[in-house]
Amino acid sequence: HKLSDGSIATITVLEAVVKQTGVYAASRKGRLSVFWGDQIFVPSAPFKYIPTHHADIMCTLLGDKAPTAEEWAEKGLEKYGVIAVSSGPGRDAAQVEKVDHETATKMLSSLGDIGAVGPSLGSFSVSAELLQALCDEYKAELTAKEGKFDTDPHFWMPLTLPCEDYCTLMAQKGVTEDEAKAHHGRMSKMKKSFSLGGLGLFGAVDVGNDACWWDYGLLKLYSENNRKFLDTDENSDLLRKFFGVNEKISDSSLGETKVGDTCQISSSKIKTGDIKDSVIAGVVSLDVQAEGAIIVNCTAKKIVAGKNSILYNLIDDSEEGIVAAEGDVIVSVTEESGEMMELRSKHSICGGKAWKEKVEGNKHTFEEIMIKNFNSNVTAIEKKRSELFKTTSSSFGEF
Repeated sequence: HKLSDGSIATITVLEAVVKQTGVYAASRKGRLSVFWGDQIFVPSAPFKYIPTHHADIMCTLLGDKAPTAEEWAEKGLEKYGVIAVSSGPGRDAAQVEKVDHETATKMLSSLGDIGAVGPSLGSFSVSAELLQALCDEYKAELTAKEGKFDTDPHFWMPLTLPCEDYCTLMAQKGVTEDEAKAHHGRMSKMKKSFSLGGLGLFGAVDVGNDACWWDYGLLKLYSENNRKFLDTDENSDLLRKFFGVNEKISDSSLGETKVGDTCQISSSKIKTGDIKDSVIAGVVSLDVQAEGAIIVNCTAKKIVAGKNSILYNLIDDSEEGIVAAEGDVIVSVTEESGEMMELRSKHSICGGKAWKEKVEGNKHTFEEIMIKNFNSNVTAIEKKRSELFKTTSSSFGEF
């Protein structure tokens, strides 16, 4: 995307999220909106609306009536957090999580007739009044900076479900009945004292059954959705349109590099090489040999990337350059001082399960890296990284 100084740079997932979610801004004046920072969705339903509830959560409503048991199983709704919307004039909603049709029907009976059901996207907005009520209720925890609450199990479910059903769902998470009852009672007390002022408490915002949803939160999904730049289906066409990608090669100088038919290359300078079936953005290198790879914001004298490898934010001035075997994942983490730390993983490694483990010869676990960078100044880091990138890449000579 084009920066304020007129230069072209690769867009981050977070920047893409800000770009996409901005379409809801005009409808949410005076509200706090919360979105996933690693998911992009493009709604097929109208995005301009008038809020009717103090909290509204985004979901993909499946049709205009409640699904049957067969449809529930066919759609795999037992795997998701599900939003159910009443058919009544208030269109109030409630949330259940990972339950079968029979259980959901019982738990949602307090809504009355169910008009529509669909998986939750997790993103939501709240009114200033509800936000203040939550801040007041949890003042002690906020002041002490202690405790941890998640919106679905600790806010939306206790606010919309009967106590017995809430306790049943929380038991699946290992929460004792006494603890669940106490939390439900706390939220019920807050709910009772909260003045609705003409709005409902909890509602839904439908993004449409045909919405595009690109999740980058898992390594597998990051790879799959970046490789959509190479695909030809309708979903991939929409992804390219969203990112403004109109050509196979854009804003790039490739010298004598051989480029295969299924490649996407942007904002790159490469002198020689052989690139097949790969997505490359923001790369500066004298020679790139890549097949089936994803390479983003990297510079080195030579880059060799095997199938299903991912290289991200690497700066290398060595003679041998960057070498990634099949399935390798190599990224660099920059600190404010300019010190860079290389992290390695594999497509076959689940980062969540290996969160506390040192894998592939790394000096730190993923958790330790997160904690180490908790209060980092990302603006200062990006400035430093950009300077290091330019200094290193310019040392390679003219392209």
